[in-house]
Amino acid sequence: MTVISDTTPIISLIKINRLDLLQKLFGEILISQAVYRELTTNVIFENEARIVKGADFLKTSPVQNRKALEILQAASSLDDGESEAIILADELHSDALIIDERKGRKVAQKLGIKITGTVGVLLQAYDEQMITSDEIKAYLAQLKNSNIRLSDSLIQEAVSLL
Repeated sequence: MTVISDTTPIISLIKINRLDLLQKLFGEILISQAVYRELTTNVIFENEARIVKGADFLKTSPVQNRKALEILQAASSLDDGESEAIILADELHSDALIIDERKGRKVAQKLGIKITGTVGVLLQAYDEQMITSDEIKAYLAQLKNSNIRLSDSLIQEAVSLL
């Protein structure tokens, strides 16, 4: 299974101390070089950077088609990490792209890339009995309190699926 992740889902899962769910659900997770840079060079994410560097299941993979990357960025104004994650998912014919940002999700969907997000990862972990419904509710509240953008409607929809 080939699964690619953007930056925000990894940061979000680190914030709730559940980065392990990615490995348990998918094994190896591929991240682009831009996503790796975003995760490891921003002083705001110093603690997260240490965790990312120690997560041996997160593997960096380069984007091959730089021209496609330039075109995507020019046409969509997505940031480097989102753009590289989308192009990498397309190049590798990934089974899933884990991405949270609305604009990036729309672009990926238009390209026919199967997507999920942080909430989707939590729901899949619940479905596979790795976490409980109470844990999901607590994680969603924790994410919301950590300034991770989660709409109330998304939270309500997730809770209704439990």
